[in-house]
Amino acid sequence: MRPTPLAIGLLAPSTLALAADGTLDVAGSVLQMFLGLALILGLLYATLLFLKRFGAGAGGGANLLKVRGAAPVGPRERVVLVEVAGKVLVLGVAPGRITQLHTLDAAELPPATNETTRLPGGKDFQTWLKQTLERRP
Repeated sequence: MRPTPLAIGLLAPSTLALAADGTLDVAGSVLQMFLGLALILGLLYATLLFLKRFGAGAGGGANLLKVRGAAPVGPRERVVLVEVAGKVLVLGVAPGRITQLHTLDAAELPPATNETTRLPGGKDFQTWLKQTLERRP
C-alpha cells in the first residue's frame, strides 16, 4: 500500500515535535494536534454539505407522512393527527410509547390552515409582539 501525499503531510510535522537537543517541543505538539482537529472538522463539514446537496437519506417517500396537528393532554403526553396515504391516524404519544387511538379518512377533516393562534384581545401573537417591541424605548 502506497502512502498518499495527505498521509505524508500529516506525519511529517511529527518530526518537528522534537527540538534540536532531543527534548519535547510542546508548542509543536499542540500545533500539530490543532491542525489535525481542524482537518477532521473540515472533513466533517464538507461531508455534511455534500449530504445536504445531494439529499442522501431523504428518499423519494419523504412526503408520505404529514403531521396535521398536535395537542398536549398532560405534561409529557400528546395527541397527534398524522396523515398517511389518505388516512388520518389519531395517535397518543407518551415517552417511550405511541398508541393508535383512531383512524379517519382525510376527507372527514377540514383542510389544514396556517392560522396563527389568537390572543384573548383578538390579536395574534405576531401583532402583539411587534406592538410590544415598538413601545420599548
